[in-house]
Amino acid sequence: MENEVLLSVKDLKKHFTMGKNEILKAVDGISFDIYKGETFGLVGESGCGKSTAGRTMIGLYDRTDGEVVFNGKDVHSLSEKEKFQFHKQMQMIFQDPYASLNPRSTVKEIISEPMEVHGLFPNKKERLERIYQLLEDVGLNRDHANRYPHEFSGGQRQRIGIARALALDPDFIIADEPISALDVSVQAQVVNLLKRLQEEKGLTYLFIAHDLSMVKQISNRIGVMYLGHIVELTASNQLYKKPLHPYTQALLSAIPIPDPDVEDQRERIILQGELPSPMDPPSGCVFRTRCQHAMDICAQKKPVWQEIDKDHFVACHLYDEHLGGKPKKEMLVNIR
Repeated sequence: MENEVLLSVKDLKKHFTMGKNEILKAVDGISFDIYKGETFGLVGESGCGKSTAGRTMIGLYDRTDGEVVFNGKDVHSLSEKEKFQFHKQMQMIFQDPYASLNPRSTVKEIISEPMEVHGLFPNKKERLERIYQLLEDVGLNRDHANRYPHEFSGGQRQRIGIARALALDPDFIIADEPISALDVSVQAQVVNLLKRLQEEKGLTYLFIAHDLSMVKQISNRIGVMYLGHIVELTASNQLYKKPLHPYTQALLSAIPIPDPDVEDQRERIILQGELPSPMDPPSGCVFRTRCQHAMDICAQKKPVWQEIDKDHFVACHLYDEHLGGKPKKEMLVNIR
């Protein structure tokens, strides 16, 4: 995979005004690149801002500050004509397959709508053949075209949502927790479908999820998000092999291992307290109120985003130079 940047997020912020003087900082300055042909996983617990980040990147929300550069152009500075072309190149798969499909439309009408808006396949016969092909691409068949969403299971509905996202032949797809509303038995099927479509169509994904075990199966690189900030970013295998940030370590320790002997011996990290409000985030390091390694400096100063190993970035005072560039041995835990 060549490291050709398809999308670049630079210090992106999305704040919501909740009252006269209250600001909810859902996304508060995140930066990363997504390379053409890869899957970039964005993970974190509910309320961390990952879905808001995805919706701001595609333009569903206006940014508060920062840049989202796609194919060399700032998404939030496009003209109306450029936006129209942009939405052919970037599409979204939504979390809830029940709410994201119009219950009054047939599957054929749902998949056909974006093609009609963009003037693709004006010949009705050709458009119908395109719809049939998309249904087959996602594991359904042409007999499903005339049915309504309520006639399908959750997994089938999400396949319809994927077919709709593919209708304009995009380059980039934001998958916003596409499996969280599905049964566990169906989740792996949808992930395998996305991987196959990526190989066949040369797609690039932003895969948003809270389930780290499933994200590993599809992602090349993973960014870990907490309270509007990205606290760690590296290759998928490296993150699982050597997590650096205490929050990442806690998330990984919560994944059960199907081996009773290993499961009994490893240490489970239990985060203390509740997730702070994004309307009143902690000073300094936003994770300090739940971190077992918190120091005085964590309340005083925001940690610097730094590269600890090759292409392995973290924002944590444990890795500051005055601690020797790495945490003390007793701070590292065996989570695998």
